[in-house]
Amino acid sequence: MKALIETIVSALVDYPEDVHVTERDDDGRTVYSLSVNKEDMGKVIGKQGRIAKAIRTVVYAAGSSQHKKIYLEISE
Repeated sequence: MKALIETIVSALVDYPEDVHVTERDDDGRTVYSLSVNKEDMGKVIGKQGRIAKAIRTVVYAAGSSQHKKIYLEISE
């Protein structure tokens, strides 16, 4: 899942070397924290959050086979 997020986001940003994804498990759910370069934040979020929503949709669909709740946090 981590590689999927990195692959999707790296294609969108100008600084793919600054894309980092960390994973942590909390009470039966998996939380992925995505951090990108400050200049790329707008590209990852998109107008009215459309790109971020699309990324989350793909991640949630891919994670549905794990029978866990998956969350994606986007931070600087």
